[in-house]
Amino acid sequence: MSSKKLCLVCWVVVFLVCFQSVHSQLAVGFYTSSCKMAEFIVKTEVRNGFIKNKGVAAGLVRMHFHDCFVRGCDASVLLDSTASNTAEKDSPVNNPSLRGFEVIDNAKARLETECKGIVSCADILAFAARDSVEITGGFGYDVPAGRRDGRVSLASEVLTNLPPPTFNVSQLTTNFANKGLSQEEMVTLSGGHTIGRSHCTSFSSRLYNFNGTTSQDPTLDAAYAARLKQMCPQGSTDPSLVVPMNPASPATTDAGYYLDVLANRGLFTSDHTLLTNAATATQVNINARDSILWKRKFAAAMLKMSKLGVLTGNAGEIRANCRVINS
Repeated sequence: MSSKKLCLVCWVVVFLVCFQSVHSQLAVGFYTSSCKMAEFIVKTEVRNGFIKNKGVAAGLVRMHFHDCFVRGCDASVLLDSTASNTAEKDSPVNNPSLRGFEVIDNAKARLETECKGIVSCADILAFAARDSVEITGGFGYDVPAGRRDGRVSLASEVLTNLPPPTFNVSQLTTNFANKGLSQEEMVTLSGGHTIGRSHCTSFSSRLYNFNGTTSQDPTLDAAYAARLKQMCPQGSTDPSLVVPMNPASPATTDAGYYLDVLANRGLFTSDHTLLTNAATATQVNINARDSILWKRKFAAAMLKMSKLGVLTGNAGEIRANCRVINS
């Protein structure tokens, strides 16, 4: 090969490596120069939402999870449906269970006034999830930013990517592995059920028709099952019927979830199943005994999840309105 051709090849390789590096890079303090108030504004709106309704924090953490597991952390979960497309948020898995959209809307409106066209909806959601963990007593963590917003949101992709509450430990492990998350990180992130609520329809089969037996799940603590039946009458499809996932401290990020699981008071089949595997049961016990350790692991796992499938560089866009792609 001639020296000219060799030189050209070298420059192409260098260009591709540099492009890939820029394209895939997130950075802590990404908005320091372009929009220095970005994280403060998001934190303020999360606090305002939390003051009005403490359940908003759990909603924002869950929304971030539901976003990242479908198409990566690209804010596709925020897009509204159109006449020609049913978006992720209107999948039966997400509607009516997701909440907190108004917090993102408020933060975006303020940011567009402060620094128009700079801060992505995907970064706002990642910041808001972190702030929600922190405001409920969990550990904060630095969120690297630079995500861009996706332009596609399909309800049909939700069921195939998000783990349902009926999954067993093997299915959960595979689902999280498909996203690059370990079994231990799956157990750690399951602890997110320490805050928030669930609609009765997500677990009522455990109370009245477990595995088609027309009886309750025998692994469910009897006294707990009785209380759940009072709150969730058989046959009811009322979407307003909800119960706290961790009754003792539903608005506090703590290890109470793992204590519930050990006492057979995990609300979902996917909670109780963590006791059916030696490795995951060990993690449940460790987390139940050491809340500080779990909070550290939870912050680390949330940070890792926030980087899944991100769009950076010239990919995607910076939406002017988080509910609508740019025209």
